[in-house]
Amino acid sequence: MRLLIDLGNTRLKWANADPGWHVGAAALHGRVTAELLDEIWQALPVPNVVAMVSVADQPTSDAVARWIHERWRVEVRRARPRSEQLGVTNCYREPDTLGADRWVALIGARGMLANSSVCVVDCGTAVTVDALTARGEFAGGVILPGLRLARRSLTSGTAHIRANEGDELSCLARTTGDAVAAGTLYGLAGAIERVCEEFERDLGESMKLVITGGDGDRIGAHLRRPARRIPDLVLRGLDRIVQAQ
Repeated sequence: MRLLIDLGNTRLKWANADPGWHVGAAALHGRVTAELLDEIWQALPVPNVVAMVSVADQPTSDAVARWIHERWRVEVRRARPRSEQLGVTNCYREPDTLGADRWVALIGARGMLANSSVCVVDCGTAVTVDALTARGEFAGGVILPGLRLARRSLTSGTAHIRANEGDELSCLARTTGDAVAAGTLYGLAGAIERVCEEFERDLGESMKLVITGGDGDRIGAHLRRPARRIPDLVLRGLDRIVQAQ
């Protein structure tokens, strides 16, 4: 069995593959603890391969790897960006500085939409919007604050905005909470659409839009252009990497 792990800043996601494909997730409240991993993974069959992509800090990543080694005696394979891998070319000026999760998502998109030009959007703590050309080149992308970060910055960085919750469904907001909620949601949706349009103009390619991440459904529902929702895109990319090794 292959255990695939996507360790983020606020969520831990995993898939156990072969046989089948079974996905799970857990919210992270502070640091990952052995007690949390005991709780969420105690029923898993013993894996013979474990691979992880992580954007968490080093102590958190190491804690997960240590638990896996102590419990199952398996060394964790950690995904890292490369200059080229599985048909994707990394055009970052310094390829190894690209976020590992962004790289693995691009690998996943290439595997699922081969020979297509794709705008890959990951809606997590941060929102990343990345351009993958039909030739498989990662041409670049942008990083935006995600919904929670954007809302927190407004409530913590201003003197008179103290609303934490609101109705995000309409831009005709009539309370401060609604204004913050709708403004951040529609603002991100509009930014994603604009960035995709800039990609198409600069690259001269019509792009398919793929969206993933914990807030993918909420943001994707407000996009005006068709978007394919692939919640486990990073895990799918990680599985491609593992199977190719």
